[in-house]
Amino acid sequence: MSLKLRVESEIKQAMLAKDKDRLRALRSIKSLIMLEETKTGGDKGISEEEELKLLTKASKQRKDSAEIYQQQNREDLAGVELAELEIISEFMPKQLTEEEVEAVLKQIITQVGADGPKDMGKVMGVATKQLAGKADGKLISQKVKTLLA
Repeated sequence: MSLKLRVESEIKQAMLAKDKDRLRALRSIKSLIMLEETKTGGDKGISEEEELKLLTKASKQRKDSAEIYQQQNREDLAGVELAELEIISEFMPKQLTEEEVEAVLKQIITQVGADGPKDMGKVMGVATKQLAGKADGKLISQKVKTLLA
């Protein structure tokens, strides 16, 4: 089932349950999908890879907003962002642990033949494609730096 259909189904359930917070988050996801579809023509829909990129971008925006709100002591607004983040993450693939990310990165380093910090670009290119949606970009970057140092 495509992401759009799953979200539409969840929207119906949230309406019946009168869950306003969930409904708001689901509508924001649907809005992102529809905007992306209109860019590509709307006929075919969007690929799973594009769906994943949309969800990743939306979750990153929510995390960043929540951090800013917490720094400004606006826990009420931070709570809204974190609640939406939780709902968005339901539609994303399971996130890998740091140990799992490190294991994958070690494989990539040997596959690419990287032997120092100068090869970080090679490793990051492969790693970001292979770990897209499964790990945070900052975590990947930090692990690559430590493994190549």
